[in-house]
Amino acid sequence: MTARQWRRPSWFALALTVVGMLIFARLGTWQLDRADDAQRILAAFAAAPNAAYEDFSGVRAAPPDARYPHVRVRGHFVADRGYLRDEQVRGGKLGVEAFAAFAVDGDSALLLVDRGWIAWSHESDSQPALPPLSADAIELSGVYAPFPGSGLRVGGNALSAQNTWPKLTLAIDAQEIAADLKAPLLPRILLLDADTASGFVREWTPNLMPPQRHRAYAFQWFAFALAALAIFILLHFSKVK
Repeated sequence: MTARQWRRPSWFALALTVVGMLIFARLGTWQLDRADDAQRILAAFAAAPNAAYEDFSGVRAAPPDARYPHVRVRGHFVADRGYLRDEQVRGGKLGVEAFAAFAVDGDSALLLVDRGWIAWSHESDSQPALPPLSADAIELSGVYAPFPGSGLRVGGNALSAQNTWPKLTLAIDAQEIAADLKAPLLPRILLLDADTASGFVREWTPNLMPPQRHRAYAFQWFAFALAALAIFILLHFSKVK
């Protein structure tokens, strides 16, 4: 007849297991904290378009980290200076996100304005049919939000090699665009308020990992902690007659 008997573990095995479990548990807790942060950001972003307008001069240079001010700005678009963020999908359709440079009244730095998404199939060499920009002084309203993430960069700076406008790019990089425009940029972009007559789709979401994915990662880390404990126990129960 055989049974299992507890075998006294070495200090090294015990220390390794405890440290491993603490690390896995800490990583799981960190992911849960990030999930809570992401949830707060999503809630703040969803509320921003319906919030009262704020004074742009109070947030233009030092916008709050965890908030998205709803602002109005006056100025004019810089003629023939635009960018198309390629390979953007909405509702299963391929298109581009159109950006334009905007000179704010009384400001030496330019404001990059996200006009929205428009379908473009790439089936021809022609540019997408963008609604024209106003040539007059105009007031814009929208959410003052951080630059979108650049994601995976392949091939370096695509702007310097292009001579026609609007320029096509996969990344909206503040430094590259500032160098291309030969002018400083404000630290955030303006996501224009929704307008059915604009010709663009304006459904804004912050560029972050969703809370559900953070929670899934947290579950994995906690599972690793439990697995380390289970392995430690199984290895130290030996069979005896």
